[in-house]
Formats: sequence, C-alpha cells, structure tokens
Amino acid sequence: MAITKEDILKALSYVEEPDLGKDLVTLNMVEDVAVDGKNVSFTVILTTPACPLKDLIRNACIRAIHTMVDKEAEVTVNMTSRVTSGRADNNAVLTGVKNIIAVASGKGGVGKSTVTTNLAIGLAQTGAKVGLIDADIYGPSIPTMFGTEEERPHVVQGDHGKNFIIPVEKYGIKMMSIGFLTPADNAVIWRGPMASSALRQFITDVEWGDLDYLLIDLPPGTSDIHLTMVQALPVTGVVIVTTPQKVALADAMKGLQMFRQPQINVPILGIVENMAYFTPAELPENKYYIFGEGGGQQLADKYEVPLLGQVPLVQGIRESGDAGTPVAMQNDSPASGVFIELAQAVAQQVSVRNATLSKTKIVEIKS
Repeated sequence: MAITKEDILKALSYVEEPDLGKDLVTLNMVEDVAVDGKNVSFTVILTTPACPLKDLIRNACIRAIHTMVDKEAEVTVNMTSRVTSGRADNNAVLTGVKNIIAVASGKGGVGKSTVTTNLAIGLAQTGAKVGLIDADIYGPSIPTMFGTEEERPHVVQGDHGKNFIIPVEKYGIKMMSIGFLTPADNAVIWRGPMASSALRQFITDVEWGDLDYLLIDLPPGTSDIHLTMVQALPVTGVVIVTTPQKVALADAMKGLQMFRQPQINVPILGIVENMAYFTPAELPENKYYIFGEGGGQQLADKYEVPLLGQVPLVQGIRESGDAGTPVAMQNDSPASGVFIELAQAVAQQVSVRNATLSKTKIVEIKS
C-alpha cells in the first residue's frame, strides 16, 4: 500500500515535543512533507536553533514512521528553527527583537558579565541572531570582554531626520555599552535618573535590527536601572547569576524576589551558579568546592526554577575575558562546552516560557 502524506502526519502526531508537552503536528512544527515511493522527507521547525533535544526529536520521528507507517521507509528529517516570541506589546519598541533576556545578580563580583558574554556567544554559535546591552552604566565591562574598548559606534540618519546609533559588532554579537562612549580611564559619576536615561537611549536610539535574543547585562543589586528596564521593555525573563557561598546566595535571593514582586512579575528563567568549583588545568578531572557546594541548586529548588548551569572556576575563563576572546569560542577549552550547554538551557526555557506563560508585556508600576 502506498505511503501518503496523511500517513506521515498521523504518525508524527504521536511524537511529542518534550519541553512543550504537545505533539509536533498540533504545534505546527512539521512542514514540507514529501513522499516518493518509500522515500519520505519532511522538515521539523524547532523553537530555537539552540535546542538541546534536536537528536531526540529526530530519532522519535524516524521511529514513529517505521512503527506506524512502513518499517522499510527511508526517512529524511530536515531540522531547522524559527525562534518563538511571546510579546504582547505589538513590538512598539525594539520592533525586530523576539526575546529580551535580562541577566541579573544580587551582588557584584559573581561573574555576571562573564556569564552574559559567553551566553551571548553560545547562542550566536547555534545560528541565533544575538544582541547585548551593557546596562551596567557605572562599571561597563562588556567592551573589555569582547576586546572592543577602542571601538566607537557611529550614527546614521533615519526616517524623519532622527539619528540612530549603529551598535558595535564582534563575533556576530551586536553590542551597546556606555564604555563605547566614555574613555576607559574615566569614572562615570551619574545619579540614578541619568543612568536610567542612558539605558532608555540604548533601547530607543540604537538600530538593533532583527534579533532572536537581546541580552541585558544589568548592574548588581536592585536599582533604578532594573525598574527602568521592566517599564521600558517587555522582558521575556531573567537569568540570575550567583556563586555558591552564603552571602552571594542571600543577595541573589533578593534580586530574584524583586522580579517576582506582584507589580513586576517577570518570569525567572533559571539560576546560573558561577565559580561552582575549582578545576586546576593540570588535574582536569578534579573538582574543589572552595566556595561551598550545592548553593545554586538549593536556591533553584527553593524558588522552583531550573538550575541552568554550573560554571567552574577555571583560569582560562578569566584569561580569555581579559584578552577579549570569550572562552565559549574556544572549542579546545572544557569551559566552552559548559557555556554552550548553558545557552541551550536558556533557549529551552525561553521556548517553554513563550509556550506556557502569559504574553510578555511592559510592566506598569503604579507609584
């Protein structure tokens, strides 16, 4: 009996997308079904190019065809992606940006900018279009980590005579930082409203174009900048960075609780535990928990959010950041794999968030 397209779609309706809990056909993730005798091909549209379940889904599709249609069928599964967006603000700001991810920490010194930098690289390496706003107005470090301290964005005139800033671009990441606009050896001494105004300019006056993910590297703590961000942007979710020790976890908890306040209510995508353990280069299999063990997992469990990743304390991460060549780009470094997995985990949580939670919108805080 000849195989039909209907047979293929019926079989694939039994293949579930593990994160979203529905089948591929219901989720409109199957396209371009073609049948030529026993040769069957179709395309599966993933919700992110960083999907860590790609092989699992592919194998499940092939198994479904062989089990329910024809065990001798030659099955070709083409995998592509279309990053989802859950925005409900009619894209009034940052019109081409699908997802806005804030990276926050309760205190300084936990490696938030290092995590943000390598997360951006990890997402871009999967084929996603990525941008990065360095919103740490008082201590911008993104230019150093990308080796772009001497770069200066240029200005173009757009429609209606308005000037737009073209972001600095390196390693496929579009970036904007106050560090591009002020000399590196000058202290930025601004009151809160001035810092908030600078962030708003990075949002409204920069030509970001089309992006799958825009990361925002927030200053430590909770401040005017955080409130400005949620009032100016529909934030998809927040990644909280901490280290294992008690004082860092206590501050991370405060940062997390700020976003969970009823009047703000921005989803927490998960926790990243940085400096989780020390691994010396000469003993790559050894782990020394010099800042304590399990703190990130405890925080994740307490607030029922995922532990997205544990980043080791490795000399190469610091060296590559200082050199302007993020470690996520270095395939020979064990740490690069950690950040690629982190990027996949974050992308996964964004897809789940867009499929299961209410639409993303700007927060209106009533004084």
